[in-house]
Amino acid sequence: MTVLHLADEGEAADLAAFLSRLLHYDRGAAVRLQAAGTALAVFGRPPSFEVLAIRAVRLAKPYENGLDVTLDVTVSAGELLESVDEKAATATVPAAVTGPPWAGVLPPRGGWRAEPGLPAPDGLRTLVAAAVTEFRSRTGELPDDRRTRTELDRIGREIWSRTVGETRLPVRVVHAAQSLGFLRAARASAETELGMFSSGAWLRLRTPYGSIAVRTAGLGTLGVSVR
Repeated sequence: MTVLHLADEGEAADLAAFLSRLLHYDRGAAVRLQAAGTALAVFGRPPSFEVLAIRAVRLAKPYENGLDVTLDVTVSAGELLESVDEKAATATVPAAVTGPPWAGVLPPRGGWRAEPGLPAPDGLRTLVAAAVTEFRSRTGELPDDRRTRTELDRIGREIWSRTVGETRLPVRVVHAAQSLGFLRAARASAETELGMFSSGAWLRLRTPYGSIAVRTAGLGTLGVSVR
């Protein structure tokens, strides 16, 4: 049994909140865990957004009764959530599951460079609110005979595929960050941790609470890390 000792109760609570939000969008969600030493990365893919969400978790010490050096496994998000003990700041790694296709294609670990043009956090939150309002307004005006899943998806794709300002970042990345709790107001010193980065075919929005990555091209494009 592999036991993860999280840095503190706050880390445990944040991990549980992240898993809960993933399960809200997909009750059968899986997450890929990668850890070395006292750093754990939790990868998930909320299906509504077509992005990859990454939550970094601080560990108090390397995990016990498991691999000694590294951990890399795909597990059930629900089973991992059930194992989180916030008071003890621990979590038990469930049995591995057959990973969904996205779990084999992760962003590269290095080569990231900062990209300019990202609005301030308040601007991003305002952008998402305006997009949500537009989606609700446009879909609410549809007559009954046009209120189909195809039409709703079309309007959604049009809105969420727009880019943020003059950047290449799709609005759906910011929407995902907001929906997963990554864009909540942070202490003033943490606001500076917000940034946009690129590496090969990938773009990444980094926040104090986690990152959202999106692949801007197909699997054949350089910069995709298959592992």
